[in-house]
Amino acid sequence: MTMIFAHRGYSASYPENTMKAFKEAEKTGCDGIELDVQLTKDGEVVVIHDEKVDRTTNGSGYVKDFTFKEIRKLDASYQHKMLFKKELIPSLREVLEWMKSNQLICNIELKNGIIPYEGMEEKVISLIREYEMSNRVVISSFNHYSIVYCYRIAPEIETAPLLAEGLYMPWVYAQSIRAKAIHPKHLAASNELIVSAMENGIAVRPYTVNKESDMKRLLDVGCTAFITDDPVRALRVKKQVKK
Repeated sequence: MTMIFAHRGYSASYPENTMKAFKEAEKTGCDGIELDVQLTKDGEVVVIHDEKVDRTTNGSGYVKDFTFKEIRKLDASYQHKMLFKKELIPSLREVLEWMKSNQLICNIELKNGIIPYEGMEEKVISLIREYEMSNRVVISSFNHYSIVYCYRIAPEIETAPLLAEGLYMPWVYAQSIRAKAIHPKHLAASNELIVSAMENGIAVRPYTVNKESDMKRLLDVGCTAFITDDPVRALRVKKQVKK
């Protein structure tokens, strides 16, 4: 049964990577959430996609130049006028604490391809272990050196390389770096690739799938999961396909 992961939470309707987006995603009945992490100046793991705060908040500058206290003063929902309440940039700790109240799976993407945050892997893994979430978390990244390192220090936590382009026999590559899954761009994930990867014991969770026709294709082929901005649409399509 194909699982549905909410990309940066229910980001089609709510401010991405905020507790509001995650909580609204849970209400839809989806199976998991996807989020991105960076490090603040004082080493706090915070949930935000871009290296800079400019696009998603009312502030400007690099995440790495803010202390946690400073970054918490920013409004991560200022572009969403329908929300009357200010949304803060969450810490990963805050998200994992909330996850104790549900059964969602969490895909944590390490955003360390452009800025090589020192110690990010250890900090993230330490929090996952502290909250006993090792069996409910998948660590992904475009920085494959980073996820190999994660596997070495925490083999009990599933890892998945993110793939922007088509890769020949990606399940062989995944096996070689001890990853249990691949997260390819959906356009680079043909039906044949998905089936072959899964037959070889590698889960496939394409991103970011928002068109109904793409959702139907992945559901028809029995893909492990897919990552979408709109879990409500995905669950509706899933229901139709099941009939």
